[in-house]
Amino acid sequence: MKKDPNDIAVVEKAISKKYGSETVVNPKSTWDESKEKDYIKQVKKVTKKDAPLVESRDKIELNGFLLSEKLINKQSKRTCPVCDVYSFDKKDDLYMNRFECCFKCYVTFVEDREERWESGWRPSTVENENGSR
Repeated sequence: MKKDPNDIAVVEKAISKKYGSETVVNPKSTWDESKEKDYIKQVKKVTKKDAPLVESRDKIELNGFLLSEKLINKQSKRTCPVCDVYSFDKKDDLYMNRFECCFKCYVTFVEDREERWESGWRPSTVENENGSR
């Protein structure tokens, strides 16, 4: 698409009429050493301010996956401490927060025995569906 110089001139004229003539001036014509130094100072200030944000976006490779460093530092309650099964089920979240076990372990070990569970009793070893502890 070719732009007609006359159309550009009309647009520039309308902009300068509405916002002032300095809005359509080529910056190279007014750029000098003091503006360059001021610009570099501003860039350094912004870079210093944004440095923590850039660091927080850093990714770390863990088990073949790139993860945010923030995720690695957080403790996850997705793995059941009783059967070592990792779950994304929302139902498991509820039981993890309340009883520190998944729904399946709740049904097997906690249901109707909440007092014993809350007193600290836990099963010695539990095999999950894969046959491992």
